[in-house]
Amino acid sequence: MNAYEPREQGNGGWSQFGDTPPSAGGFPRRDTVIMQQPPPPPPPRKPGVSVGRKAVAGLALAAMAIGGGVVGAVVATSFQDTSVVSAPSPVFKQAGNQLSVAEVARKVQPSVVMIQGSSGEGSGVVLSDDGLILTNNHVVVGAGQGGGQMSVKFSDGKTAKASVVGTDPATDLAVIRAEGVSGLTAASLGDSDQLNVGDAVLAIGSPLGLDGSVTAGIVSALDRTLTVGGEQEQRQLPPGWGQSGEASQATTIGGAIQTDAAINPGNSGGALVDAAGRLIGINTAIATGGGSGSIGVGFAIPINTAKQVSEQLISSGKVTHAFLGVSVTDASGDVPGALIRQVTAGSPAEKAGLKQGDLITKIGDKAVDAGDTVVGQVRGFKVGQQVQITYMRDGKTSNVTVTLEEKK
Repeated sequence: MNAYEPREQGNGGWSQFGDTPPSAGGFPRRDTVIMQQPPPPPPPRKPGVSVGRKAVAGLALAAMAIGGGVVGAVVATSFQDTSVVSAPSPVFKQAGNQLSVAEVARKVQPSVVMIQGSSGEGSGVVLSDDGLILTNNHVVVGAGQGGGQMSVKFSDGKTAKASVVGTDPATDLAVIRAEGVSGLTAASLGDSDQLNVGDAVLAIGSPLGLDGSVTAGIVSALDRTLTVGGEQEQRQLPPGWGQSGEASQATTIGGAIQTDAAINPGNSGGALVDAAGRLIGINTAIATGGGSGSIGVGFAIPINTAKQVSEQLISSGKVTHAFLGVSVTDASGDVPGALIRQVTAGSPAEKAGLKQGDLITKIGDKAVDAGDTVVGQVRGFKVGQQVQITYMRDGKTSNVTVTLEEKK
């Protein structure tokens, strides 16, 4: 397997689709906090008037579908005397910002669009006020099947035709341009390298054609490597996502953000934002365990990767990728890693001294547990970047520094 090309996946692999749309990743419920105060002097009693009871509601926001007309919420209610003071509603708190879920949603929704075509639909995120939009490559391919014209639908209900600026199947990213528009609300970009497991996030997009939908959750894990597509789809897919039995192209993505915010077909290309409403990922895939009752897990491409790719697509219409020059397979022994099956002549790997039979155990500070990890990590590096590779040869551990070159 070539370290640049996607790795073949077996049964039960990652998929943009999944057997069953996952349930919403809800915010943890926060019960109302009662702050005790000394009771005030009893007021004079008036005939026919008694002290009533007051319902104090604390709202814990769960998965929401805004724009589709459905709002999901969990309400916790307690009954106390009128002198009791309730705690404030749940809020996002990060980097000095204090925004409620609703405020984050209102801030970000104008920057998220629905992408429609003759045979597909998905989501996208506005990059500029004159119509540049970031989305997934598989959304553009799906919407453009059959030579149909793409269009985008904005949060205010207006639509515009769209054309492709550039695509990058290797990272499943693409940039399109909405034609004849101005004054759009561009998304505020965050820093995906600053994310922590447990950070609160919102996913915004058009799942199953329900534009402007919002779901809430947390960052479940970071730096995941996944292979999406490549399998023979035999499921009944939602409208616009191909026919049963249609094969999709495999793509290996490294450094992915895992979230429990519900992501369904149509969310692809949409926004994953942090507590301050900053874009930190592009939703791209779902993993399920199979079976009708399986729960889906969502994944997003980090915005730092998406920014690097989109800037190249906008400036030149294409993307350069780093090249290591090895074919790898999963290790079968007791030590996890990626076994080098072949080294390309004249490649950065050969120049650094790597050989067939070496077992790669670490790239930089990232442990390698399979061949996919090598593919995903290399795709996240830049041309000319120096990377330390740890490997085993004849039972001994060694390190080499590889200067990555451009994939020809």
